[in-house]
Amino acid sequence: MTQARMDLYASIHKGLRSFMADTLAAVGRMDTDDAAERDSTLAQLRALLELLERHARHEDEFIHPVLQARRPGTAGGCSAEHERQRGQLRALRRQADAVEAGSGEARAAAALDLYRQLALAIAENLTHMHEEETANNAVLWAECTDDELVQIHDRIVESVDAQEMAQVIRWMAPSLTPHERTALFGALQAKAPAEVFHRLLEVARPHLAPRDWNKLIFGIAAAPLAA
Repeated sequence: MTQARMDLYASIHKGLRSFMADTLAAVGRMDTDDAAERDSTLAQLRALLELLERHARHEDEFIHPVLQARRPGTAGGCSAEHERQRGQLRALRRQADAVEAGSGEARAAAALDLYRQLALAIAENLTHMHEEETANNAVLWAECTDDELVQIHDRIVESVDAQEMAQVIRWMAPSLTPHERTALFGALQAKAPAEVFHRLLEVARPHLAPRDWNKLIFGIAAAPLAA
């Protein structure tokens, strides 16, 4: 059986897809007359937009230069798409501000417009992610060794601050298969300081079903025995 190559996109994209879907649903059902619900929903939306922007920045900085160096021309389309996405994110932030500043029927209309524009942006992002996971991975796997892929991955992780990492783990952990989740936390256990590892484990715990949590704890504990 051929061992799968490292996929720089799959796990983080699963988390982002879950975050996007949950946020879209929250914006769609938002009671614009309920201040607490409105504030909470718009805060989640803004957190999503910030994470999407950071994610694109990581790809621009760490993955696209490798694609371009190994096979010139292969990164241009994704880089241009990221720049266009930044414009969409700015527009969505303005629309969120309009919901916050509005009142009555005008606020409800602004919220509906925000929901529709967010849906379109997410649809385009889903297509973009598919392109990265297929076309970009094909180039990376053809042109890079396993060690080089690990080095790219580690540089991305090292560039992520504690707040962003916690947010990523919150959405990524419940979106992965048990095997993927165990591999993720096994790598964190091996490379991160113990206090960081345990903090991220606690971030994930409330968002995992008891069965998934038990599988994760057993998998982490069993990993050294299976090595």
